[in-house]
Amino acid sequence: MNMSFYTAALGAMGQQEKMNVIANNIANVNTDGYRAKNAVFSDLMYYNMQSEPEADSRVKAGSGIAMGRTDTNFSESPMNPTGGAYDYAITGRGFFMLQNPADGSLTYTRNGKFSLSLRDNAFYLVNDSGKLVLDENRNPIRLDEEGSMGETRVGVFAFPIENGMRSVGNNELEAVLGNGEPQPAADARLNQGYLEQSNVDLSDEMSKTIEASRAYSYVLKMIQTSDEIEQVINSLR
Repeated sequence: MNMSFYTAALGAMGQQEKMNVIANNIANVNTDGYRAKNAVFSDLMYYNMQSEPEADSRVKAGSGIAMGRTDTNFSESPMNPTGGAYDYAITGRGFFMLQNPADGSLTYTRNGKFSLSLRDNAFYLVNDSGKLVLDENRNPIRLDEEGSMGETRVGVFAFPIENGMRSVGNNELEAVLGNGEPQPAADARLNQGYLEQSNVDLSDEMSKTIEASRAYSYVLKMIQTSDEIEQVINSLR
């Protein structure tokens, strides 16, 4: 396959993936506690340009780029007052810890919109997907018949390294080995009756959309030109 055609095709795929990330950010501009994602690209393999198989050449050419991963923007965003008894917002670094009651797996979120769920004749604090909210001692938060937690406090946990946490959907993140062990976030403040806004900057996302759309049109033109050149070359044989 013509290398320029291959490189352009990879570029088109990369820009399409970038636009998907941007579209997801825009769709979550009003999602409580949502953290914007950024597409990160990596160079693919470089190769030596040789006129003959055994020729020694220091001239290198690239074979395109690909979206290697998405990074999460962990910057704080403003809070909205709701007055909800089970609404919480975090000031500072940290996450709410959630436990899947089915398998015990843990995920993390900045979305503090919680509610009560009746399980085994007891009320528990859960998020909108039914996962249990854990307290400072990593235990499910159980409430009395009046909906009070008593002296129990919603836990807020921070990681030594936040970068690299994996998005698992529903505005939740999963820790990876490089993040280290979660510890109580001593410097974080819990605000009851508030929800943190999404940190998506809509104007920035629109600028990225225009940029990605232009890049996409350029690589499509490159594909078309490569195809036309190959047709001309074939007609000369």
